[in-house]
Amino acid sequence: MITSPVFAGKRYAVLGLARSGLATVRALVESGAQVTAWDERGEARAILTPGATLGDPMAIDLAGYDGIVVSPGVPLNTHPIAARARDAGVPVIGDIELFAQARASLPPHKVVGITGTNGKSTTTALIHHILGVAGVPTLMGGNIGLPIMGQEPLPAGGVYVLELSSFQIDLTHSLDCDVAVLTNITPDHLDRYDGFEGYRASKLRLFDMMKAPHIGVFHHTEADRPLYEKLIAANEHRIWSNYDDNVVDPYDLWGAFDKDGKTASRDHLTTQKDWPGLQGPHNAQNAIAAILACSAIGVPEEIVSRALCTYPGLPHRMERVGEIDGVLYVNDSKATNATSAAPALAAYPKVHWILGGRRKTDDLDACAPHYGHVVAAYTIGESAELFKELLLRAGIYTIDTGTLEAAVRQAAAVARPGETVLLSPACASYDQFKDYEARGDAFKAAVASLRSRG
Repeated sequence: MITSPVFAGKRYAVLGLARSGLATVRALVESGAQVTAWDERGEARAILTPGATLGDPMAIDLAGYDGIVVSPGVPLNTHPIAARARDAGVPVIGDIELFAQARASLPPHKVVGITGTNGKSTTTALIHHILGVAGVPTLMGGNIGLPIMGQEPLPAGGVYVLELSSFQIDLTHSLDCDVAVLTNITPDHLDRYDGFEGYRASKLRLFDMMKAPHIGVFHHTEADRPLYEKLIAANEHRIWSNYDDNVVDPYDLWGAFDKDGKTASRDHLTTQKDWPGLQGPHNAQNAIAAILACSAIGVPEEIVSRALCTYPGLPHRMERVGEIDGVLYVNDSKATNATSAAPALAAYPKVHWILGGRRKTDDLDACAPHYGHVVAAYTIGESAELFKELLLRAGIYTIDTGTLEAAVRQAAAVARPGETVLLSPACASYDQFKDYEARGDAFKAAVASLRSRG
């Protein structure tokens, strides 16, 4: 675990004893801090680290505490702990802030922080993969992987790759990333912020905390330009992006993407068609961000090129499950709304689309531009009938199959070589599964059963 003398003799209250909370308590106790911790769940309190004491931060006297460590899931705009901490003059922080404070006592290293509304998990995992291929000691944490404070420190020269949600950024004030990556910003989590501007300001704090001459990496569209111009003007950092006079153009840095007919001119460079785990235009953007970030910390482009070809992708995110009789099966169970399902539809030209579940909206408008790729659709779960009607009106042959297993069987029966059977539900999973992972695992099991019958 990560420990530091900076915590010795200090007092912390920890609210929430899930994985990151338990790792935080243990790291603080091992560092010599006094820790009072609490969780509403009795089973969580029962496994509290020896050396810590039980106490509810909502009930104890907080005077003299050095920090209250909360889970990113605690809504600071509504939870009473925020007001209680403010009254006591105690900062509310998260485990990312503890990591930031511990950095000075760790072997020399760099930190790459990745945030954004969409694409940050893939970009984080891809950067981590590229560094691994390059032989750079690296670990992945934050909003992905294991809790950062529970991991072993890297040796000198290592790179910590952190996926950071807006909630995690809210809970840190001193994380100085060597490279900060912003994938995109679109409206999300508006129940936690004062409108979109509040949400956007939270994301941009990752760059506000950087000290020059550290590097910011952006990939964006023309519609986003005012946001990035504002960010560039407000920060005295090197900015690497996909256009502008004062930034690096990745198409000049890297020849792996077509731009106005331009193609790779160096023999060691691959192109997106060679990256099975990174298909679709959204993954081209994720790859550009990762290429820029890794180039910024000195990874040779020939190693980056090789790593892009071997990146396996993340489970349940356009995950290639396998190919049977020339038909590709793809698990995109993580696509829990229409906006996140659209990139998968865009990535494959002939799709048998399995969708449905507990819907978040009554439309599929974000997917409509890619309906031309859909050979047939198979609806499941609570939204099956509604989505069937929507797709039939759009001229798409659609069957209400009810269950995921039935949808896989029916799609497999008619799909032809060169086509793709795609689970990209555009819905939450809770009507039929405990979470999107369970739904994706059920899809993979259904595909495996096709092999056994074949």
